[in-house]
Amino acid sequence: MTIRGRPRAFDREQALQTALITFWEKGYDLTQVADLTAAMGIKPPSFYAAFGSKQAAFNEAIDLYLRTVGSKTIHVLEQTPAVNDAIRAMLAESINAALSAPAGGCLLILGVIHRTPDNAQLCQRLEDIRRSNVDSIRKRLQRGAQERELDAADVEGLTQLIATVLQGLSLRARDGATREELELAVEGAMAVFEQLAGGKRQASAQ
Repeated sequence: MTIRGRPRAFDREQALQTALITFWEKGYDLTQVADLTAAMGIKPPSFYAAFGSKQAAFNEAIDLYLRTVGSKTIHVLEQTPAVNDAIRAMLAESINAALSAPAGGCLLILGVIHRTPDNAQLCQRLEDIRRSNVDSIRKRLQRGAQERELDAADVEGLTQLIATVLQGLSLRARDGATREELELAVEGAMAVFEQLAGGKRQASAQ
């Protein structure tokens, strides 16, 4: 059997890992194909043969992020039994994710900052993922309300609080905040969360 074409002289999965780190550090808009090929150690024709375009490579990088480092925050949120522990575990995992790349921050938040005609599809995709994450927080808190761990009237306010803290941790990590500083922020957020969630529950029980 005749094999057409030359075999790729690089590991595509490793190249995708490299693309993920490059996009994570520079963001989509500032990353050029030349940056990707230099990091991968390949020529542009090999890049286009493997990925098709910079946008397609970024979409694959998002998929990889969601399968790996980005999967843990929502997993612990949904799987941890007590609602307070679930929120704390999610924020702790978000710190781990934000500090996983040298540049810091979350690819889903910082990958595309400014919407342009060229990146509108990618920008919308990231917005949809972030919105889905907020919905996951809301559903977990609603479950907590059903299990009488917090007041149902507080669910939306607490959802917005935790979602804002979650995204804020990424921005602070990108600005160079240390793990200790981010953990202090989580402790402060949890103190507010527990006061709002627990205070009204205790008052209603009296």
